[in-house]
Amino acid sequence: MDLFELSRKNHSKKNSSLSFRMRPETLDDVVGQEHIIGEGKLLYRLIKADKLTSIILYGPPGTGKTTIASVIAATTKSDFVSINATVSGKKDMVAVVEDAMKKIVTSGNRTILFIDEIHRFNKAQQDYLLPYVEDGTIILIGATTENPYFEVNKALLSRSTIFKLNPLSKENIKKLIENTLKDKEKGLGLYNVNVDEDAIDFLCEISSGDARRALNGLELAVETTTPDGDIIHITKQIISDSTQARIVSYDKDGDEHYDTISAFIKSMRGNDPQACSYYLAKMLQAGEDINFISRRIIICAAEDVGLANPNALVVANAAAEAVRNIGMPEARISLSEAALYVCLSPKSNSAIMAVDLALKNVSSVKTTVPAHLRDAHYEGSSEFGHGIDYKYPHNYPNHYVKQQYLPDEIKDEEFYEFGDIGFEKKLKEYMLRIINNS
Repeated sequence: MDLFELSRKNHSKKNSSLSFRMRPETLDDVVGQEHIIGEGKLLYRLIKADKLTSIILYGPPGTGKTTIASVIAATTKSDFVSINATVSGKKDMVAVVEDAMKKIVTSGNRTILFIDEIHRFNKAQQDYLLPYVEDGTIILIGATTENPYFEVNKALLSRSTIFKLNPLSKENIKKLIENTLKDKEKGLGLYNVNVDEDAIDFLCEISSGDARRALNGLELAVETTTPDGDIIHITKQIISDSTQARIVSYDKDGDEHYDTISAFIKSMRGNDPQACSYYLAKMLQAGEDINFISRRIIICAAEDVGLANPNALVVANAAAEAVRNIGMPEARISLSEAALYVCLSPKSNSAIMAVDLALKNVSSVKTTVPAHLRDAHYEGSSEFGHGIDYKYPHNYPNHYVKQQYLPDEIKDEEFYEFGDIGFEKKLKEYMLRIINNS
């Protein structure tokens, strides 16, 4: 009897966790991940048709990797076996493969092998599976919280389809909570539970897209609250106590939200790493959208660091990608690294000043592109003087030649002013050197 068969038979038992009992058995019951299991999507079609090929499910904890596997287990006509790479080894895989070979001969049945946390297997263990995945003896479902392109054998990856799961939205989490409160068979529907709206919102926020965390917190809150009469009343404070998540004064639609993000940005701009770290932590604790935070760091990197350290924008963008890939709680590390890098970088606002001055000018002055800069590639363009007298910089010393680039109407305007800090200082020195030597 595998994990999911056991789950189906025992989901109503009190010794199973709420998140375990609420695991869906059909695609229609799955909440979230519509981009891969929405009706008509590839994985949806494969499961519905029971034509699954080897796949890798990649995403943060609590986003539905095991849930999707459980749906496959409940709906497939193939034999389904599950192992966890943290406690299993090659010996377990050998047993699965040998059994799969026998079943092909005796019944013609396929075997689907679900390996949770497949990234925990070393290269040799993963290599063992390769020929059996390739010849169809085993249909592999691997689940991992780590980037499979770094942690999973490339040969296995080439024979599998990778499906990336995203952190569940707050709307997804809220729907799961509501379904759980109504479900009398597997959920809390037999309890007379009244959960305050702000308690549900708080639980959705602190769960950070992790369904397991949300349902475990709700279960603990219900089981440890003494009924008032025949009603179990769950408040925001009870959720806070049950999840060990402190309630922070932070209304995301009110002044505290805007004041905190403002303080965070100004702390980065002002080179104060202590305040930067504090306000970042305050937003994370309050359940602020981590993608919103990463976007603010990107903006600060461009607006306030700019050319003084162009690498700040690279780091900020890399952190944003990491945040999208891994979710909380690990995303806090990438956010902290990016925020501190931006905070500690030399500062320059020359980039925003230049473009804003130019935008103002564009809006007020009508100009014409100089003839020597116009497109000279189409037939007849030379008759209009296009490209004539243009000087190709690479034909000159230092790949620079002085010529007019601005339109005649504003040829003496200056929009950009060099800064004297960090990398921008080097750019200024370089430009002065090639101009003076031309």
